[in-house]
Amino acid sequence: MVPRLQARAVTSARPSRAVKPDFPWWLVVAGTIAIALGIAILVSPIYGQVFATVSQGIWITVWVSLLAFCLASVLGLAFAVMSLSDHIAIRQAARFYVEVVRGVPLLVLLFYIAFVGAPALVALWNFLSQPLQSAGLIEPALVRDFSLLWRAIIALMLAYAAFLAEIFRAGIQAVDKGQIEAAKALGLKRLQRFRLIVMPQAIRTILPPYGNDFISMVKDSSLVSVLGVVDVTQLGKVYASGSFRFFETYSVVAYIYLLLTISLSLALRWIERRLGRSDRR
Repeated sequence: MVPRLQARAVTSARPSRAVKPDFPWWLVVAGTIAIALGIAILVSPIYGQVFATVSQGIWITVWVSLLAFCLASVLGLAFAVMSLSDHIAIRQAARFYVEVVRGVPLLVLLFYIAFVGAPALVALWNFLSQPLQSAGLIEPALVRDFSLLWRAIIALMLAYAAFLAEIFRAGIQAVDKGQIEAAKALGLKRLQRFRLIVMPQAIRTILPPYGNDFISMVKDSSLVSVLGVVDVTQLGKVYASGSFRFFETYSVVAYIYLLLTISLSLALRWIERRLGRSDRR
């Protein structure tokens, strides 16, 4: 009985074998399909016309995604720091924002910001700038001057800031407290500790979920088409409704989004591997 227990102990103490990475057959299949569809777009006049029309919205899709995600990252980091504050009022305010915004569907938030928040903001600006308007220095702001593109960007920023705040908070809390105490002993101030010690280590922890949220942002940017923003989805919707070529149009739209998201996924995996190698050095 004892030898069996010892054998089990020795077996459990052995280091587990490192799992070899699988050959990316999925990438081979996806690449083959992408090349085949690309050839079809080049050869077929119908697919070529659809792609030429829809691809005009790629810049808007990329611009909305990048700008909204950058603003959401800044706002999310601010709320993450607030949620770790020593003051209970600041912590509760951050928690209130995160829980409320995460509980509202993105499409509902998009409509709310576009048709409720924007008019309220314009009304507030007109109220605060009333003395300047009375003096003839500025003109009253109009709701139609607040572009739908910026309303969509603000809505995406507010929505994703709530999710990114939780990602940043988890990454900050994952940093070993002993290193923070050592930084305090060296005389580093709070901002210096955060910039030099906490964030470089937190980035390695949050990179996978952070990258996933960026890919989700690229996909969710298609929702701005409901406001008439001329992105890839909106141009596809307009073209399909006019030509009745729904299969060809939405196949090309899906193709463009897959090219964007799979390219981002591969880039993020490459960055993760590079960070993993730098940690082992």
